[in-house]
Amino acid sequence: MRKLLVAVTGIAAAAVLAACGQSTPAGGSAVPAPVAPVAPADPAPVAESPSSSPAPPTSSATPKPVAKKEKPKPAPAPGVPCSITSGACVDLSAKKSWLIENGKVVYGPVKITAGKKGHATPVGTFRVISKVKNYHSRQFDAPMPNSVFFIPGIAFHTGSLSQQSHGCIHLSPAASAKYFSTLSNGDAVQVVR
Repeated sequence: MRKLLVAVTGIAAAAVLAACGQSTPAGGSAVPAPVAPVAPADPAPVAESPSSSPAPPTSSATPKPVAKKEKPKPAPAPGVPCSITSGACVDLSAKKSWLIENGKVVYGPVKITAGKKGHATPVGTFRVISKVKNYHSRQFDAPMPNSVFFIPGIAFHTGSLSQQSHGCIHLSPAASAKYFSTLSNGDAVQVVR
């Protein structure tokens, strides 16, 4: 491929130079000089002889790529204990949660309850793995409306704000509806102590 590219580039440059160097007879058209095939270029530089003049610039030069400016990454939302810039943040110690988008709080803080002793809510950064509008837990025979799972068996959902859970994050009905409608599969969820 490189050899072909070098050969085509050499032929095109020779044709341009030949066409530019020809004078056109009155009433006629220029006849380009025959172009001999060009051998692939050696990557080592070739020294020019003192009698040769530099070739004029050609218009077939490859333009330099324009550097794309990357958007600065948003900083974590001020006043929120999480380092993520979009998704859901949960502070187990403060019993609060927020929805964050592009480094800004878009909802919250809202009151939560989390896992009780022996069923602690895991700490870390996770991703939403599934959502079920009207989930019913067979294990606990309990409705879990607006379930947004971020660990298998652990979800945000409507639940008691006075009793701790078996690891899930309980939200009020209004907050769970907002989390369900806002969060999508793959969104970040960070849980801190």
